[in-house]
Amino acid sequence: MRVLIDTSYAARGASGTAVYVRRLVGALRAQGVEVVEAAQPRRLAPGAGNPARSAANATLDWLWLHVGLPRAARAAGADVVHHPLPAFSPRIGVPQVATVHDVAFAGMRRHYSGAWRRLALRAYRSAARGSEALVCVSEATAAEAVGVLGADRERLVVAHHGPGQVEPVATARADRPGGALLFVGDAEPRKNLAGLLAAYARYRAEATDPAPLVLVGAAAGAAGEPGVTGAPGPSAAELAGLMDGARALVHPSLHEGFGLPLVEAMALGVPVVAVASAGAREVCGEAALLVEPDGLADGIAAVAGDAELRAGLAERGRERARSFTWEGSARAHLRAYTLAVGP
Repeated sequence: MRVLIDTSYAARGASGTAVYVRRLVGALRAQGVEVVEAAQPRRLAPGAGNPARSAANATLDWLWLHVGLPRAARAAGADVVHHPLPAFSPRIGVPQVATVHDVAFAGMRRHYSGAWRRLALRAYRSAARGSEALVCVSEATAAEAVGVLGADRERLVVAHHGPGQVEPVATARADRPGGALLFVGDAEPRKNLAGLLAAYARYRAEATDPAPLVLVGAAAGAAGEPGVTGAPGPSAAELAGLMDGARALVHPSLHEGFGLPLVEAMALGVPVVAVASAGAREVCGEAALLVEPDGLADGIAAVAGDAELRAGLAERGRERARSFTWEGSARAHLRAYTLAVGP
């Protein structure tokens, strides 16, 4: 089977989707799958509030999906085309598979503009209903795909991710009682960065010797409050170093399809405190301290101040993380490709 994967998103900067694309391509090839990569040849920098630039990118994206990608599929002799984000084109002419990471915009309406939500819902429903098979990154996302997007559960495959940019280590990690609390992610509203900063300020005001907080990734620009620093754009090695020196990972996201930082932290033996979204519950199980959004400050205080709690979370996390591998994810994707192509 020859699988063409649209790798455009891997070239658009650091993101969970970029990590997913790179790790999946490598894992599929390691299992003998013939993968052809195709990427959008031209796109402007993100609009960042510039309507003309955003409109130009929207036009270029449409041309890639409906003209460039079908040409690439024909040139490659692809048996199936995989869209790593929800997309579908009737012009491609071979079976298509799309990945749904989450449907946060449907459940968190106040955080997204009405126009954006309508466009996203149209694109997601088109992908869910037009694709011969659909990949969802968690059972939580699969339920959303069926309930919100109208996907057919019989054409849907759940494929958990493995660790993102860091690899599990074989030896137990020593506790870091003097280490920082980490947040890894961006400032997208559902990530609840504002809630984290408020919770951290409360924790810091009440703690005798508060741990510092490091915002890692695109959210680093929000640093500056007392005790809060930023680490923008770390490499995989730098991220591993930050994790190794951390006291705990704090994951305040209100809606999570999967949560790569959760698996990364658990795989390295870093204790996790997270808001109990459906995705976080599925990924972490009993291996993290899961709290309600209004209990985040208390959760931070508990993990930061209790070495015994951290040790238990670290041990359970390492065990839990063993069930999440890119090899297993690739096998699940191959089931989706086979389902799409049919007998």
